[in-house]
Amino acid sequence: MKMTPLHRLLLLAAGVLAAYQVAVGINGFSTLPIIAYTIAFGVLLLAGLLLIILGFEVLDSPIVVIVSTLLPLALSLGLVWQHLPAWRIPYLVFALFGFLAVGATRLVRLPSSLPMLVLAFVHGVAGLTITLLPVLLALQGQAQPLFALVGLGGALIGVGGLLLSFLKAGKPILPREAVLKVLPGLLFLMTLCFVTGFRFG
Repeated sequence: MKMTPLHRLLLLAAGVLAAYQVAVGINGFSTLPIIAYTIAFGVLLLAGLLLIILGFEVLDSPIVVIVSTLLPLALSLGLVWQHLPAWRIPYLVFALFGFLAVGATRLVRLPSSLPMLVLAFVHGVAGLTITLLPVLLALQGQAQPLFALVGLGGALIGVGGLLLSFLKAGKPILPREAVLKVLPGLLFLMTLCFVTGFRFG
């Protein structure tokens, strides 16, 4: 599918927001969250630029699945490290081994169901953490109400991840053209929710 000017504009806007978050939006955080959020928003920025330059065809590369796993893992790690001190080390171990497991199952030929199961588990845990933790913190008064927007961004990234994962597995939920048509808008809305939630939450 050919990328339209609107698609490029939405991806560019998402990239600008991600760059802002890396440059300004993580000031004042401790070291590990800064590293984690820099990786997460750096991946978002890179993904947007690659899509603008190379078009939707870049999504067909197997390396995309591995790199895209960095986004939810890094973002969820930053959130856990900031807000759930008792879970810092266990979640750090999960994030490291989860990323290695996704990479290994993509680079080595294995039974077809195993890579999908590993990917679904790793993305599922990270996605639920990003979606639920900010909402719970906002509801409990431990964060400003707008911090719940980070959770909404997590839900959007979950939808996008599911659509792309099933598409690449050959079992699309929606036709390929429909997925590619909504992807730039989804990336923009997700990034906007993340940046707004961190800024005003």
